[in-house]
Amino acid sequence: MKTTTASLIVLLALAGCSRGPELVPEVVALKSDKLPASPADSAWDRAPEHVARLLLQDLVEPRQMKATTQEVRVRALSDGAQVVFRLSWADDNLSDAPGPAKMVDACAVQIPEKLSPDPPAPQMGDDHGLVQVTYWRADWQAAVNGRGDSIKDLYPNAVVDHYPFDAQSLEKGSDAHKEMAQRYAPARALGNLRAGPREKPVEDLIANGPGTLSPGPSLDSAGRGQHSPKGWSVQISRKLPEGLSSSERTQVAFAVWQGSEQESGARKMRTGWIPLVVRSPQ
Repeated sequence: MKTTTASLIVLLALAGCSRGPELVPEVVALKSDKLPASPADSAWDRAPEHVARLLLQDLVEPRQMKATTQEVRVRALSDGAQVVFRLSWADDNLSDAPGPAKMVDACAVQIPEKLSPDPPAPQMGDDHGLVQVTYWRADWQAAVNGRGDSIKDLYPNAVVDHYPFDAQSLEKGSDAHKEMAQRYAPARALGNLRAGPREKPVEDLIANGPGTLSPGPSLDSAGRGQHSPKGWSVQISRKLPEGLSSSERTQVAFAVWQGSEQESGARKMRTGWIPLVVRSPQ
């Protein structure tokens, strides 16, 4: 069957008229008066999509030498004060429960602390520049969604003979009961940020090189993740980087951890720097 030149022109014209998601070579934070409430919000349909290929973290120990997650699809919106990203990636294994030798699904957004034509190294920054990281975890999301963090919640098959803070002689909620309970939750008593219960599924961190990650100033961050048979869609919001406007640009990088692949800490899949710009709708 022969295809004429005229037929080819018609076919190409029809293909050009198709209205699929707009794919862009940079992450475009489209200006919007109202930011989405969840990863499933219809507001995301307006935002152009960037497909970021993920790389092995093979620079520092512990390295990830096995390619797991291939790509993360990113959309972004901004109201001029906040920027919110939606990260979507394939993962049919839900890993949202902590435990011995169990890792959890997670993702992160990394942006240089300051706008600069010469950003710090994309692998957690360097001595010449700090990076700001907003980190989301699936187990924190489960806790925010209502899953308890008691031993019975996390380990339903565990059997405990007795804990002193459960003694009948202690009035529930009394000062004596709270004091006794803290003796058996030392991390929480010391204010460890990783000890529950959690109010939000994200935390703000800073780094100036591998191995330097630490709690950072608040970026007014928030997050929400939803899992389906296709994988994760995670919404992460934070303050718009200072100075970022339609006439300026910065860089952004992403990381994804698959708990089922024993990924945790430096064992992850990640991107290099990707330009981040703010634009008004056309």
